[in-house]
Order: sequence, then C-alpha cells, then structure tokens
Amino acid sequence: MQGQGAVIWRNRALTLFDRVAVPVAVCDVYGAVLLANPAMAAECGTTPGRLRGRGVLELFSPREAGQVERIAQALRLRHRSRYQVSVRWPAPGGGERYGELTADPVSDTADDTPALLVMLRVRGERRPGAEPPVRVSPVEVRILALLARGATTARAARETGLTPDGVTYHLRRLSARWNAANRTELVARAYALGVLAPGVWPPEPGDAP
Repeated sequence: MQGQGAVIWRNRALTLFDRVAVPVAVCDVYGAVLLANPAMAAECGTTPGRLRGRGVLELFSPREAGQVERIAQALRLRHRSRYQVSVRWPAPGGGERYGELTADPVSDTADDTPALLVMLRVRGERRPGAEPPVRVSPVEVRILALLARGATTARAARETGLTPDGVTYHLRRLSARWNAANRTELVARAYALGVLAPGVWPPEPGDAP
C-alpha cells in the first residue's frame, strides 16, 4: 500500500507540474532537461517530450558567459544558493524574447548530487526589424554598463561625474521607459535591446542607437 501511495502522490505532483502556468523544467546538474512542463515547451516551440535531454543553455542563450561558469563552479562545490541568469531565445512566432532563468538546486539529502529546478521569467519580446523603443543617451549607456558590472549608485556617480541623485534620476527615467521593476531588469532590457553588447566583459555599448 505504501508503494501505491507513493505512485499516487507522484502522479498528482506531475499533474500539478504540467498545469503550472510558469515555464518550469527539472535538469540534471549539467543542465540537461529531465522533465519540462508544457509552458516551458511552448517557449521553445515544441512539446515537453522533445525537450528531454536538451541542454537548457542550448535553448536559452546566456548574456554573460562568465556568469554561467561561476554557477557551474558553485554547483561543483555543492553550494545550494539560488542562481539567476539573464537569457534570450527565439520567440516561437519569430523575433526574440528575453528574461531570466532561475535555478534552484534540489535533492533529498545534502550529500546527493542535486538536480536543478529551473524557472523561466519572460521579460519581453523584440520583433524582427523592430527599432528600440527609446534612444538612450551616452551617460545612460555608461550608467547601465556600470550597473552590469555591479556598481553601486555612489560608484556610478563617481565614474560619470554625476551626483547620486543624478544617477537615480536617469535610472528612474529608464525604468519608466522600459517598464522595468528593478536594476536587474534594467540591465536585462539593455542587453535585449542592444544598448549593451552581449557576450562582452567588461560591459560596453552595443549597436543600438
């Protein structure tokens, strides 16, 4: 009876997993998809079964390669923090979407090799041939690049010759234009719109005007 009960609860868990509206997948520690829900498969324009065995970083391109390596190193050391990666991927109907992947290591015991519970947060979409919705001034580009490097408001002020209030003013303007909730989202939008060049460290301006 105990085994039968475990099967019932497993089936219920899988049913809930499939019904979750948020794109979710379970991956091994190397990032290979073990299980994906329909919402995750829809973001990739396929079915859950066809995602099995695919590398999550083949499906979603990270904006900063070094960030992924730091996460991999932490996992090898069995650190159990939550990890977030800014990513972009082809939209099923054309164009490109952007957002964040959040990975939580999960296992039955601290000694087990963890699996990764991966959730995707979609931030926005850029259609083919679409122009960036705003023009960004040189000082705003510089502030965004400093934020991408982890600079505080005070450091960004020193580097740009502005006051801290001046930096905050520019960040509020950008947040309002891009409907960004926080600085992490601002940086993600800057990469998605080409304001910052992807795959480059330290961050530098992209091709967008």
